[in-house]
Amino acid sequence: MEMENNRKIRLSSILWSYLLLGTSAFGFSVLQKIKKMVREKKWLSETELEEGLALVQLYPGPIMINLNTYIGYQLRGFPGALVATVAFIAPTTVLMIILSSLYFSLGKMVWIKPVFTGLEALVVGIIINVILDFGKRGIKNAKQAGIAFIAFSVLILNLNVVFLVLLALLAGAIFLKPKEKKQKDIVIEKPHAANKRKEQWKPWFGISVAIIFLIAGIAVSIILASDVGRTALSFFKIGSVAFGNGLTILPLIQADVVDKFHWLTLHQFIDGIALSQITPGPFLVIATFIGFKMGGVLASLLTTFAIFSPSFVLTLLFTEIFRHIKNIAFVKGALAGVLAAFVGLLSAMLLQLGAVIAHDPAAMIFSAAAFISVRYLKLDILWIFSGGLALWIGLYALKIPL
Repeated sequence: MEMENNRKIRLSSILWSYLLLGTSAFGFSVLQKIKKMVREKKWLSETELEEGLALVQLYPGPIMINLNTYIGYQLRGFPGALVATVAFIAPTTVLMIILSSLYFSLGKMVWIKPVFTGLEALVVGIIINVILDFGKRGIKNAKQAGIAFIAFSVLILNLNVVFLVLLALLAGAIFLKPKEKKQKDIVIEKPHAANKRKEQWKPWFGISVAIIFLIAGIAVSIILASDVGRTALSFFKIGSVAFGNGLTILPLIQADVVDKFHWLTLHQFIDGIALSQITPGPFLVIATFIGFKMGGVLASLLTTFAIFSPSFVLTLLFTEIFRHIKNIAFVKGALAGVLAAFVGLLSAMLLQLGAVIAHDPAAMIFSAAAFISVRYLKLDILWIFSGGLALWIGLYALKIPL
């Protein structure tokens, strides 16, 4: 079978392919680049790729990271999953550490604040577009609208957001599961290599190693008994319960980092979002930025591990056990509830971020321009940020009031 041939793919091939992807894929282009890479290299069949994309939406974690882990696991088991995930994350992590160092060392310079005001304005415009897209998918009836409103209120009132996510998951499973005739269950077969192996314990050995490292990271964070450790524990928690892509997970990060513990100011948080947008690879390297703020390079590596490692473990687990899940309608309902909740959370976050630039007419204009560019002109996120920032800096350099 095709997959049996794929099992001969060298880890070095996976490594270089994902290093290239991690240095060239920006924003919402990541999924398209992943699909193109897999198709051109004939790593998986179209069905296997679609099944993988369906699978990675059924549990917490950033979808694109989960999908890359799934692909690597299908190709070469645990080693393939590890190589694919680390290679994709590593380039942008290094770049974010460099940018974070520059930001926090130069942040007190007079010109930094005006420059990042422009970035913040662009971020607001992009998030408006994301909310509209998610709203179209996630708010289709009164029940979903109600969940979204409750989620909006929870973030505005600074209540427990993680509990809300779990509640939305349960409410969706009960009230939003499809009522049509029973659909055919989605079945994802185990990797063919696992079928070839007579020893059934081998896949679980790799999973056990991953779990041990996850537990070790949590233990280190607890032992540190410092703000660095508490920041990492926050990211372990968020990585274990947050669904969707980077932008949908942002409200949970903001709830802890800005609203609850005040590790970052709202301005710094928005600037971290902007830096995450202009770097390639996974958007959630904002965890690297926050970790650097809390304790430098080592802390940034710990927080990066914390945000990504829970979903890495979950991907390995779900790839092995998903074929045993029979009640797909129940699962789809739960996901619908979570998606509706995140529409509300994103809306509340937008309200808070928008308040930061509301006093600046030029920033509001730039936000509107970013929104129009991404939604109607279909411009790439990278061009919007690089072009918009260049224009903003040019106006500032010319002493034109901003």
